[in-house]
Amino acid sequence: MELQNMGEDASTEKLNGTLPDSDKAAVLEDGYEEEERALTEEEEFLPHIASKKLNQFTDFEGKTSFGMSVFNLSNAIMGSGILGLAYAMRNTGIVLFVVLLICIALLSSYSIHLLLKCAGVVGIRAYEQLGLRAFGHGGKVVAAVIISIHNIGAMSSYLFIVKSELPLVIQTFLGLSGDNGEWYMNGNVLIIVVSVGVILPLAMMKHLGYLGYTSGLSLTCMCFFLISVIYKKFEIPCPLNGTHSEKPPVYYNGNNGTLGSDGDDDDDVCAPEVFTVNSQTAYAIPILAFAFVCHPEVLPIYTELRRASKRRMQNVANVSILAMFVMYLLTAIFGYLTFYESVEAEMLHTYIKVDAMDKLILSVRLAVLMAVTLTVPVVLFPIRRAIQQLLFHKKDFSWVRHVIIACCLLVIVNLLVIFVPNIKDIFGVIGATSAPSLIFILPSIFYIRIIPNEKEPLRSRSKIQAACFAALGFVFMVMSLSFIIVDWVTTGKSSGVGH
Repeated sequence: MELQNMGEDASTEKLNGTLPDSDKAAVLEDGYEEEERALTEEEEFLPHIASKKLNQFTDFEGKTSFGMSVFNLSNAIMGSGILGLAYAMRNTGIVLFVVLLICIALLSSYSIHLLLKCAGVVGIRAYEQLGLRAFGHGGKVVAAVIISIHNIGAMSSYLFIVKSELPLVIQTFLGLSGDNGEWYMNGNVLIIVVSVGVILPLAMMKHLGYLGYTSGLSLTCMCFFLISVIYKKFEIPCPLNGTHSEKPPVYYNGNNGTLGSDGDDDDDVCAPEVFTVNSQTAYAIPILAFAFVCHPEVLPIYTELRRASKRRMQNVANVSILAMFVMYLLTAIFGYLTFYESVEAEMLHTYIKVDAMDKLILSVRLAVLMAVTLTVPVVLFPIRRAIQQLLFHKKDFSWVRHVIIACCLLVIVNLLVIFVPNIKDIFGVIGATSAPSLIFILPSIFYIRIIPNEKEPLRSRSKIQAACFAALGFVFMVMSLSFIIVDWVTTGKSSGVGH
């Protein structure tokens, strides 16, 4: 921080009268455009004191490779939201879903561009510090609180999957017909075991870059999930007439029984919706927004990136978003075209209803459990950083504080998972509040406030676009929350999607 202040004071002094107007413009241009070039840290962000060999943004030089950074950011993007995309497609139709997915992906990439541009201009790579620079202490608090709320919601959704899936997987492995009352069949106990035995040790890592290998393993597990979803589309018939004689026939319209003499019902059950709107469509956009939020992790990953520059980090973001877009689209299409109107908010539950003993589905469930578990430590890092920026920003690193914050966060998340009844509520509410703030609103208003008016006036096209972007986020938030509240009031808070 001292070095940053030195740089800012030096720049301010030069711009406050010690240079002629032409040189002032040159200084501004230098500070604005240097970060576009793939130069060293010193040359890129603090050109006036480049000769001093010091680290500006972190206590170590960034050493994380491009590939590992892509793994970490992709892992931050991809999470439990992928399990709700087929449900979103069911409630929007294929065409509307694809349009929304493309829009959210492009808007997410644009908002990362705004964040990186702000970071390049002022030499700050912490979301909370950008809030401080833009709006003072209040902006810092707001940014830290929104990041914490969103990532706690994301962690809760991941552990909710562990809570609901792990007991069923254990039950299948042991060949049990029902809950025998043992502790290993209690989802609430199992999330505590997983948190202490797996998540907490990974969360003890000092730097986020160290989790690149676990992020790669997590992405591999989700690729296996996608391949299995595609394979099952061609294996499971529609309607499912039941290959096991001891089981009653299952139809994707939710009814058990036999078809009538005419085959018209087959067409009704297995016909995809191209475009549709219903009471559950209100959850579709928040689910999509929730699935693409990675913004709290962008700046920490940027900090640890080797040979960091705005262009290099933007490439990391673009590759990650493109990879997740393809994975999301394929998962949603093949998941929806397998089950149609019977697909649930948590897609794995739909496969279990078809055949809970299927070995491939059992393997997929294990892979998804491993993937979401390994994602939790990546999501925990920005929350801990936000807390440290808010409460301990002037203190040196402390292992005791590092460990205590992680333990407290895991305790809070475990309590939420134990008492929240439905994963749809997490996707909907978090996606409708913190997600638009992180994707649309905060990057836009930071950009408007931080980029110098001498370089880009308030009426410039870039700042007008940013203002429209922020307004779009606000409209999105109000509309989504309104639809969700109306749905809760009219049909019940957890109607239609239970576990």
